[in-house]
Amino acid sequence: MKQGQVLNERSLQLLKTLVERYIHDGQPVGSRLLAKDSALNLSPATIRNVMADLEDLGLVHSPHTSAGRVPTVSGYRLFVDTLLTVKPLELSELSLLRKSLGDTGNVNEVIGIASKLLSEVSHMAGVVTLPKRELVSLRHIEFLPLANTRVLAIFVTNEQEVHNKIIHTARQFSASELQQAANYLNSIYAGRSLAAVRAQVIKELRDTQEKMNKEMLEAVQIASLALDENNAKEDYVLSGETNLMGFSELADMERLKQLFDAFTQKRGIIHLLDQCLSAEGVQIFIGEESGYHAFERCSLVTKSYTIDDEVVGVLGVIGPTRMAYEKVIPFVDVTAKLLSAALNPKSSSPS
Repeated sequence: MKQGQVLNERSLQLLKTLVERYIHDGQPVGSRLLAKDSALNLSPATIRNVMADLEDLGLVHSPHTSAGRVPTVSGYRLFVDTLLTVKPLELSELSLLRKSLGDTGNVNEVIGIASKLLSEVSHMAGVVTLPKRELVSLRHIEFLPLANTRVLAIFVTNEQEVHNKIIHTARQFSASELQQAANYLNSIYAGRSLAAVRAQVIKELRDTQEKMNKEMLEAVQIASLALDENNAKEDYVLSGETNLMGFSELADMERLKQLFDAFTQKRGIIHLLDQCLSAEGVQIFIGEESGYHAFERCSLVTKSYTIDDEVVGVLGVIGPTRMAYEKVIPFVDVTAKLLSAALNPKSSSPS
C-alpha cells in the first residue's frame, strides 16, 4: 500500500493525535481515546481501520495484543517533519536563559552554564561540546622560554580565550629569538582559524623551506609544534544524565548501563555530535537514526553554536524518543543563539 493512498488529512490528523497523546501519557493509545481527542467525529471502528493502515506502513505498532498503539521511529519522524506545531518558549524560560547566558566570561564556564540550563529546563540531559580548537581564530601568539629546550606557547583566540601549551624545540631559544618568531607569526597568521594556520604552516615546511631565512624557518617550525593537532582534546560538558532514569522506557538497568557507559566513553557521542557541526538549523536524531546502539530508545535534538561567525561546537538535549519535541526544538534553537551571543561579546542577543 502506498503512502499516498493512506496518508490523507484524516490519517495524518489521527497520527498526530496519537503521537501527542503518547508523548503526554507514555501509554499505548486506543481507538476510543483517539476518537475522543481527534475531534474528527469518527467511530472507533473507522479509527481502528486507519490505525491498521498506519501499522502496515510502519508508522505505529502494537506493543501488546489487543492494546493500543504507539509511534515507531518512522512515525515520530513523520510527526516531527510535517505535523509538529512548535510552541514558543515561556517568558519565564526565555528570561532565565537570557539572564544566565547574558554575562560573558570564561568560555568553559559559559558552556557549563549552558549545559546545566539545557538539563534543568528540559528535565532531560543537556550536552554542549567544547569549541574545537582548530575552528577558532588565532588573535595572538607568544612564546616564553622555559628550562632547556622547553617553550611555553600562549595562544589568544577569539579575543578572550587563552590557551597554553608546552612544546619541546630542536634547540634552546632565547627570549628575544622567541619574540622575533612570535612577531613573524602574528604578522602573517593573526585573524585566521587555527586549522588554516596549521595547514599553511605544514605547507610552508614542505614546499618553501629553501626560500626562508633561518629565523623564518625556525618560527614556522615552532608554530608547527605548537599547533600539533594530535594533542588537541575534544570533549563535551554533560548535565542531568540522571534525569533519564525517571523515564520508564529508559529505566531498564541494562539499558541504563549502556547509556551511562556511552556517556563515560564519550567517543561515540562526540562522533554523533560532530555530524551536526555542518547542519543548518536544528538537527534531530530519533532512536536508531543515530546509528548508535546505546541511543536506540533516545532522541537527540541539537543545534550548532558559533564564535566570530564560525561554527565551533554543538549543543543539545538527550532524552527518550517520547519527548515534547514542540518545546525542546525551540528551546535548543534559542539556547544555541544565546550561547553564541555570550561567546561573541560584540554581538547583540537574539530576539
